[in-house]
Amino acid sequence: MAGEKSQPEGIKDSLRIIAINCKFESNCSHLEKANDLVAAFVRQSRAPNTLKAYAADLASFWAWGGLIPTTSEVLARYLAEKANTLKPATLSRHIATIAVVHRSMGLTSPTSSELVRSVIKGIRRVKGVSQKAAKALVKEDLFAVLDAMGDTIKDARDRSLLLVGFAGGFRRSELVGLNVEDLAFVRQGMIITLRHSKTDQEGQGRKIGIPYGRTKHCPVKSTENWLQRASLTQGPIFTPISKGGHRSPQRLSTNAVAEIIQHRIAQTGMSAEGYSGHSLRSGFATSAAMAGVATWRIRKQTGHASDAMLNRYIRDGELFEGNAAGSIL
Repeated sequence: MAGEKSQPEGIKDSLRIIAINCKFESNCSHLEKANDLVAAFVRQSRAPNTLKAYAADLASFWAWGGLIPTTSEVLARYLAEKANTLKPATLSRHIATIAVVHRSMGLTSPTSSELVRSVIKGIRRVKGVSQKAAKALVKEDLFAVLDAMGDTIKDARDRSLLLVGFAGGFRRSELVGLNVEDLAFVRQGMIITLRHSKTDQEGQGRKIGIPYGRTKHCPVKSTENWLQRASLTQGPIFTPISKGGHRSPQRLSTNAVAEIIQHRIAQTGMSAEGYSGHSLRSGFATSAAMAGVATWRIRKQTGHASDAMLNRYIRDGELFEGNAAGSIL
């Protein structure tokens, strides 16, 4: 794969960042005269992580021998040959990427053809489509984790991070992206303004209420304590802390969230296997469903667009609700 540029120049390179420098040469001559202002908006039309995903997908297609534009027959062969090494979900993402590239260049995409749809459907039937989901850190286990924590400055940070991540149903990227300026403490608790998220690429923003907790594990009080101990008045809320207890002004990485969760779970003696940075969000949705909270209220907190998406999280939480076996045993 050719070396990537952090900032593409002009629409030609902007479309190539969608086609992500995978060495494929397409006719972009009609874009050569585009001005820098238009190019800047094109660059911002896709999230950085989305562009990286496109890069990986197209690199795979190019390495196999694919070209843009492609045909349904070529794409079908690609899917069939890759079915033994790539998961159905990954192949579906490759299809979506190839479709985006074709549409971006004004080309007819072969991805919606009956042949391609039949091949991917057959792969799903043979290989299965179940995805390994992050293990939910439900309320009871979260409280066990919090009970095992001490009172160092790192404990204060992690306690706030875990409780805010859980109570807000946040994605790990949303959690580490929070700034002190995004918090407002009110009589009922704390209001968090989420300025950007995976489903809000245009930055319209969304406000999430975090009420005072009814137990000793209160997300609002824990956050107030962390901000005070860290002397934080602006900038990133969750930052790295050295072994000596010195706080860095930098923002925690998304990978650090997963590491913190796994480390804290292991401290309780429980196995940390299967837990990830998504476990707080999944744990909140699951715990709320187990408590009988209406799905629309859960979605209001998590920002899920539909019950169909939310159900991927709460299905396990409802396994024992009105369970037939429990009624007769």
